[in-house]
Amino acid sequence: MIKKDAFSGFHPLVSLIFFTLAVVCSVVFMHPVCLGISLFCGVLYMILLERGKAFKFALMFLLPMFLLAALINPIFSHAGVTVISYFPNGNPLTLESVYYGFAAACMIAAVMCWFRCFTVVMTSDKLLCLFGKVIPALSLVLAMALRFIPRFTAQMKAVANAQRGVGRDVTRGNLMRRARHGIKILSITVTWALENAIETADSMKSRGYGLPGRSSFSILSFDKRDRLTLVYLMLCGALIFAGAAFGKLKFFYFPITGGAWGPLSFALFAVYLALFALPAVINTKEFAKWKR
Repeated sequence: MIKKDAFSGFHPLVSLIFFTLAVVCSVVFMHPVCLGISLFCGVLYMILLERGKAFKFALMFLLPMFLLAALINPIFSHAGVTVISYFPNGNPLTLESVYYGFAAACMIAAVMCWFRCFTVVMTSDKLLCLFGKVIPALSLVLAMALRFIPRFTAQMKAVANAQRGVGRDVTRGNLMRRARHGIKILSITVTWALENAIETADSMKSRGYGLPGRSSFSILSFDKRDRLTLVYLMLCGALIFAGAAFGKLKFFYFPITGGAWGPLSFALFAVYLALFALPAVINTKEFAKWKR
């Protein structure tokens, strides 16, 4: 198991283009092979990034959401020609709706995995590096938003511990007492968050952030490795969308299930896998190099 994500060491532009391709392809292409590749690679990369946290997220949130999405569609969608059974209200349960439910669940789970990986890889300094000169105000808001949730959670725990020391414990007392203490803790934390946002904005303004001609230091550089990886991403993306334009990734679920399964489709599946498995391959290669 690698101890450091090698893909995170690439230039932020490379990471941004990869995650954009991963999310867009996961949403656009509903072919079961494409969905399976996206979900598998997304879960694998998430495990490489977060280890135990990824397993906890998958078991406590991703798997229940997957099952819920897969079960909801057949209940409310009754399209399709292959009737399996009938619900008590007389609506049919079709095989096509079951297939589409699992496909939609795979798509949602894959997108969530890639967005979780995105929040780990694309840190606030990388967003500032990418958009600081183009849209400085928006980049600052995005950077603060990415930092907000973990800092807000940590601050709320600190406030709760401090309030517990003065007898305002949210785990003791009747319901009204615990609710009153919880509201007090939330109010203190929200006030801290607002004050922190104002201080950050004043600090960035005093440094001349966003002014024309302002220079900024960054340790992130776009080298030969980034250029080659960017060309690789653009080539894979171009091949995938070109093949999709010719219908080689087409798949439909209603009224019957079917789609493209020819030799060119399998060639595109290989390109699809080569694109989505890139972070895991880079990490494996870096780990093998380190072991040598």
